[in-house]
Amino acid sequence: MAEKRDELRQFTVTPLQTNCYAYVSAGECLVVDPGGSGAAVAEHLDDVRVTCVAATHGHGDHVGGVAALCHATGAPFAIHAADAELARHAGEMSEVGRSYDENAPAADRLLAEGDVIKVGTATFTVMETPGHTPGGIVLVGGGSAEGLAFVGDTLFPGSHGRTDLTGGDERTILASLRRMAAEIAPETMLLCGHGPATSMAVELARNPFLR
Repeated sequence: MAEKRDELRQFTVTPLQTNCYAYVSAGECLVVDPGGSGAAVAEHLDDVRVTCVAATHGHGDHVGGVAALCHATGAPFAIHAADAELARHAGEMSEVGRSYDENAPAADRLLAEGDVIKVGTATFTVMETPGHTPGGIVLVGGGSAEGLAFVGDTLFPGSHGRTDLTGGDERTILASLRRMAAEIAPETMLLCGHGPATSMAVELARNPFLR
């Protein structure tokens, strides 16, 4: 009997059209950036065991659904230490006048450079990529997830995440992008926090912020 392959599911949540991803491997599931509608996302994952809910950064449009999703699934919440407090205010009015579902709960796991999240036969290694927020991260796939990376709002096709919000820094995000260009394999698919996916090869050729 052929072994079942890993599966990537994607949900579009929040008025900002945030990409929430669910990576399924061997019956286990990692959910990345449940920005809103956490309970509804959980309903679409009732055939798998959610073993971790992770955030690429702490903005409300990426973590507003964490509390409901963790409550529904019993999964732990993981985020970089530098953004944990930011996430705990997701349900409050932001500086751009929006709020998202609920405040994220206290993190069960504080992520740092080199940490590994395991799900089934896949691994995701934490790469610190501050600039959009102080605790922004990229999750670089390994094992059966080789060739994928969740990049949050650090990079978009031909561009990068905004740096004009509190905690953002243009010089810092440019350094993060240069690091990504040097360390992430060109064939890697980059799964962005909003909009379409891209690849590192395409961005190396076309994204002026990676040069």
